Amino acid sequence: MQIHAHLLTTGLLFSSYNIHSKLILSYTNGLNKNNLKTLTNFFKSINLKNPLPFNVLISEFCRNGFHFFALKTFSFMHFNGVPLDTYALCSSLLSSSLTKDVKLGNRIHSHVVKSGWLSSVFVGSALIDVYAKSQFISDAEMVFDEMPVKNTVCANALLSAYGEAKLWIEGLELFRKMPVLNLEYDHFTLSAMLRAFAGLSAIELGRQVHAHSIRKVHDVGNDVILQSSLIEMYGKCGLAGKALQVFSLTGRGQRGERKRDVVLWTSMLGVYGRNGQFEEVIELFKVMLMEGIIPDGVAFVTVISACGHTGQVQLGIDYFESMTRDCKLDPQPAHYSCLVDLLCRAGEVDKAWKLVNEMIHGGHGCGSVSMWGTLLSACKDHANVELANLAAKKALELDPQNIGIYVMLRNLYAKLGMWEEIERLRELIKGRELKKDVGCSWIQITN
Repeated sequence: MQIHAHLLTTGLLFSSYNIHSKLILSYTNGLNKNNLKTLTNFFKSINLKNPLPFNVLISEFCRNGFHFFALKTFSFMHFNGVPLDTYALCSSLLSSSLTKDVKLGNRIHSHVVKSGWLSSVFVGSALIDVYAKSQFISDAEMVFDEMPVKNTVCANALLSAYGEAKLWIEGLELFRKMPVLNLEYDHFTLSAMLRAFAGLSAIELGRQVHAHSIRKVHDVGNDVILQSSLIEMYGKCGLAGKALQVFSLTGRGQRGERKRDVVLWTSMLGVYGRNGQFEEVIELFKVMLMEGIIPDGVAFVTVISACGHTGQVQLGIDYFESMTRDCKLDPQPAHYSCLVDLLCRAGEVDKAWKLVNEMIHGGHGCGSVSMWGTLLSACKDHANVELANLAAKKALELDPQNIGIYVMLRNLYAKLGMWEEIERLRELIKGRELKKDVGCSWIQITN
């Protein structure tokens, strides 16, 4: 502020727009109400026809998480006739996507079309991202189709939208269309397609992408995102051994030393967990700790669940306690759910109920459907009707349409010969028009 005063008194403040930008940056680094007031007064004294200082401010607001201020600055520019260029549009669209303000995104989209900025691949990609993060897939497709010039970045944005919506077939069609549009595959494209092939269980297509990445991607062994996607693709297709091969070859430096980060370790733990190889989960987790890798919350979910499936109750409890003691992680509902499952599998229903009470009263949320469902299943095995009714009530408060909860409760009543309760439950299911999901299998024929 002292420097600001000096620039004002000497007249240097108005000698260069670069000085304006630097001054704005200094205020945004320590943003508070006083700084915001100073910035507002400062804007009254500058040339409103030059967008540079405003672009700097929007960019800094966006980068520091002040998305509301970024969008207000953009509105101020538009209202006062300050020219809107690609920098202001892209930064504002990024703030809109992060706040999922699709209505403002629509208004910016309208301005982009009228002003001709849709010809910019950067603005187009930002628009696709706005619609993608809000799950307006058809709008994202429309923007992509209308863009006169396309690049790999905007294609990746649309692929990401398909992935979030689990539209694997649409992602595959776009992937096949990219060479026709003269768009090259980069490692983000390949990672998105590996995710789609995992969703489709299309192992042969996944192998082709793996072969392509080996040929085309420089230093593929150190590309953590791509290698993690490969591991998960093989794991979801049931090829845990192949996933382990990829894991063993990742992160090798020039001298052959391994530099695998926690993302790769967590991916491999997840592969073993999904394929029922729980002993391997525990052994790999121990190796991970020996190599000095600090586990994240997802890794702890996997290993605690594995302890429950292998009957190692005390080891699972020890890992749960080490989260806060050694790794400084706050247990989330998923961790409590795994620990409840571990105790229920060991027949410790009372301890599981005590843990649930501690979680609720400790301010860690009200649990998840899976946690209450686990407790309900354990109550069925131990004929605890009172606790089962409570667990079912809590689960249905979170997901009223969950037919599985009704089925488990009906099985408990049948086990105890409570036929009147079964009839009441049947009428309730019929009244809510709930139907049990039908199981299905699929196979791949030619393409």
